[in-house]
Amino acid sequence: MENLYVIQLIKHPPIPPSPHPVSSQRLIPYLFLLPALLILGLTVFYPALQAFYLSFTQYEYDITQPPLWIGLENFQRLLADSVFWKTLRNTIVYLIGVVPILVIVPLGLAILVNQVIPGIRWFRAAYYTPVVISMVVAGIAWRWLYAETGLLNQLLRSLHLSEGMPWLTSPKFALFSVMAVTIWKGLGYYMVIYLAGLQSIPADLYEAGAIDGSDGWHKHWDITVPLMRPYLFLVAVISAISATKVFEEVYIMTQGGPRSSSKTLVYYVYESAFADLEISYACTIGLVMFLLILSLSVLRLAISRQPTDFKL
Repeated sequence: MENLYVIQLIKHPPIPPSPHPVSSQRLIPYLFLLPALLILGLTVFYPALQAFYLSFTQYEYDITQPPLWIGLENFQRLLADSVFWKTLRNTIVYLIGVVPILVIVPLGLAILVNQVIPGIRWFRAAYYTPVVISMVVAGIAWRWLYAETGLLNQLLRSLHLSEGMPWLTSPKFALFSVMAVTIWKGLGYYMVIYLAGLQSIPADLYEAGAIDGSDGWHKHWDITVPLMRPYLFLVAVISAISATKVFEEVYIMTQGGPRSSSKTLVYYVYESAFADLEISYACTIGLVMFLLILSLSVLRLAISRQPTDFKL
């Protein structure tokens, strides 16, 4: 028996205790995160803190001079700024006009392309193609379509519906014309999110629903929509954050005009900082926008922690 015990010890020697204490082992993962945290600190956190500080100072025109502390004067100016309130209203209109469409329409597209029919992958690729197109290219192309002699006005004239619409030159249509580009480019992206959720729903549920009389489009209302509720909330928050930060479409197509009718908060920050060289005032506007996006981000984080797999 003793010989057998010795042989087992030779084959399976005891594991020696770790030379590192438990507390030091817990720090090892953070050492791997340290390079990324340093980069984030230099490129994100420090500039954010600097912008927060500059919002309470006067730092404009001559950027070689140090910032002058002025307290809440920038915020008082912001409250009396009619352009700011107009851009805030435009941003809210953008949210109201874009988000519901990007929540509902991609779900319908996902249901359509989730069918098992020949050539369905080509339809999925066609709907997703606008997502991979650069916003610069898309904005220039749509600006040509919206031109006075563009394809859309030519189509209206050929159908004898109108002599042409001032899509980008009228304060009544400019913002909505830009919103259409955002919707067109985002449909395929949110469709893929919904498609992943649809493919996780067992087919047995639809078969059971058909036995109970829930068939056709009724099965989607009775089964699909309740099970897709986490995805619906997720898409709503993501699209709301994206709509709040919209910039490329406005810059390429209208540059905030005409008469600030399509100017959003992000574009107003850019205009104040780089066109007017009012750095401190731009930081003040950015702080307000940060608080708005932060509230949406917290909502998204709360939704992402909810389980996505429901059981009936």
